[in-house]
Amino acid sequence: MKIGLIIYGSLDTLSGGYLYDRQLVRYLRAAGCQVDILSLPWRNYPAHMMDILRLAWVRKIACSRYDLLLQDELNHPSLFILNPLLRTLTASPIVSIVHHLRSSEDHPALWLPIYRTVERRYLRSVDGFIFNSQTTRQIVNQVTGQIKPHIVAYPAADHRQPPAHGTVVRAITQRLHRGAPLQLLFVGNLTPRKGLHTLLRALGRVNSPNWHLHIVGSPEIHPDYSRAMHELGDALALSPKLTWHGRLSDQALDHIYETGDLLVMPSYEGFGIVYLEAMAYGLPVIATNAGAAPEVVSPGINGFLIPPDDDLSLARYLDDLLSNRVHLATLAYHARMRYEEHPTWEQSMGSAYQWLHEVLSS
Repeated sequence: MKIGLIIYGSLDTLSGGYLYDRQLVRYLRAAGCQVDILSLPWRNYPAHMMDILRLAWVRKIACSRYDLLLQDELNHPSLFILNPLLRTLTASPIVSIVHHLRSSEDHPALWLPIYRTVERRYLRSVDGFIFNSQTTRQIVNQVTGQIKPHIVAYPAADHRQPPAHGTVVRAITQRLHRGAPLQLLFVGNLTPRKGLHTLLRALGRVNSPNWHLHIVGSPEIHPDYSRAMHELGDALALSPKLTWHGRLSDQALDHIYETGDLLVMPSYEGFGIVYLEAMAYGLPVIATNAGAAPEVVSPGINGFLIPPDDDLSLARYLDDLLSNRVHLATLAYHARMRYEEHPTWEQSMGSAYQWLHEVLSS
């Protein structure tokens, strides 16, 4: 099977969506498929909409005679007009890999209707979907008003190769008796969607001083937001209890997970690989009930869910866990069990591969 995958920039880009794409490409190539990466340059949204002018690029795709075209849905502003053109030049089925929709995020009122219109037109231009969650599938069906051939292939977290079950259980027991401050983790690029502002405001409300927050994520994607978060930490007198790690290597991030107690990510996620990564190390998760977090986080069992931007509810959960390490340890054990129950990358990508074969044979 000869496949072309359309993405922005490099496949090595650090994000959950690109990790998913890399895992799929790795599996397809290991199965004997030829997968060509068809990259478009990163630009702003209006500039991406002008990619209709890339006629030579489109003709090159058509001449390559791919059996199948995969597209990361992130590229929708470039492809919502290009896809109808591609259909006139090639008979290749077009399958979109959907991580989450831009129109599901918070945006200025002026732009949101534009995002919705462009995204809907793109989603209707493809033949099928690989979804990362049931939540994403439901949202796309609502946006398009259609049900097209699809598969839900969940992301996984075994790429981190976490410690064995027994090692994690012993670590949970050791943390139970540790007198040190509770080590809170935030792992995500510093952008408004990730909700660091909600977490900082919640920490400004907690009664116990027995905590420390480790903030892991690139400040370069949204520098203005990053600066605002530093200023918010200062204004709330939290700065001595915050460590800003920036982007970390895999080895350094593994160490953060190993020494942490609780992941707090009040963000919107199309799935949230970071939840499973933390659970692999026995960390409970506090997330929001928006997006796909409820497919991973079971309230009161392996973590908690809060409404978006609800720093008051988040502060209450943090206060409860700061004062009840036994409850935290119980959540931690069930978090590890949730990780172990989840499909591996090999299983999920294998299902996607088999489904792609069905698409070609239909």
